[in-house]
Amino acid sequence: MADLALLTGAAAGDMLATMVAGAGGELLHWAATQVDHQPGKRTTVSYSATVKWPDGTRDETLGASTGHLPDGVVRISDGTTDVGVWRFPFDPDLPGLPRAVDPAQARILIEASGLDVGGDVSIHTRAYRPRRRAVVEVRLPDQRRVFIKVVRPKLAKELHDRHRIATTAPESLGWTDDGLVLLAGLPGRTLREELLDYKGVDPRSVTEALDALPWELADKRKPTWGQKAVHYAEVVAVTAPHLSRRARLIAAKVHHESPESPDVPVHGDFYESQLIIHNGQARLLDIDTAGRGERLDDAACLLGHLSVLAQIRADHAAHITDVQDELAAHFSEQLDPQALHRRTAAVVLSLATGPHRVQEENWLRNTELRVELAERWLE
Repeated sequence: MADLALLTGAAAGDMLATMVAGAGGELLHWAATQVDHQPGKRTTVSYSATVKWPDGTRDETLGASTGHLPDGVVRISDGTTDVGVWRFPFDPDLPGLPRAVDPAQARILIEASGLDVGGDVSIHTRAYRPRRRAVVEVRLPDQRRVFIKVVRPKLAKELHDRHRIATTAPESLGWTDDGLVLLAGLPGRTLREELLDYKGVDPRSVTEALDALPWELADKRKPTWGQKAVHYAEVVAVTAPHLSRRARLIAAKVHHESPESPDVPVHGDFYESQLIIHNGQARLLDIDTAGRGERLDDAACLLGHLSVLAQIRADHAAHITDVQDELAAHFSEQLDPQALHRRTAAVVLSLATGPHRVQEENWLRNTELRVELAERWLE
């Protein structure tokens, strides 16, 4: 808990200012934007910042972490806790990131894969999880897109191989030793985009996409959402102690020791932004988390995310809920409905850690709303 307070409190600003000053700048403003707290292990925080440099004032993304600190960080201590600090894109665990976000280097990478670029490219950082991964979209002159997945170097070849095996996911164009995997863009829009445009998806297409996951990806059995619920309950308990009893009760109700459905290849992080819809057919995007598990988990993951999406997008709630109910009815034709509801509650509990992680303005109230939503799945 001490490192969480350190990296999100006033002392964090002093550490960031020290790091920025060492690079020749002056920190004008900062705010925590993403918090990854792993009780007993480490805490990692990213910040939005405004920095005055000799050549002008710019918005920056900064990072800080406790726990085991790799090379490449500026080490600062408050006398008790050692903290590593860095500037984006110089993430200590993602050495390929600076190349991925440089348009000239990105073009060289894509051309080296054998793809004819045909002109200058533009880049857009779609996602960044400090010390874990990033996704960079590269837009080519003719509207084609290539996505560069940035991961820890030891994971790149395996991710490349997975995309070569899974025909329902984007094709990998190649990988690099510093942790970059180039993925061909797929036509279509994500299910999230479709939902916010008041469109839906054929539930059969969703299960067909999951059915197409090859058994070669099912090498390691993944713990289920029900088995991980205890961890998420403790994260909620640390950040929102007044919700600890309720979060732990949910975790106790959804926990199970023995399997509740047969083992199959699973996606592992199956939600509306991981499905791309084109001509009425659903395809998968990221398969980093694929493995062996229970179909209950993928079905519950999608339902849990949709129920949270309906909660945070009240203007689209009725439509999203209709699509969610249609999918739930379809899943229940093959899965135990009660087990599906329990597993969905476990997913929603995991999402209750989200408002604090991304430092929403009303994160405490939003955390409670998600705990309430998990409870309703258990009614």
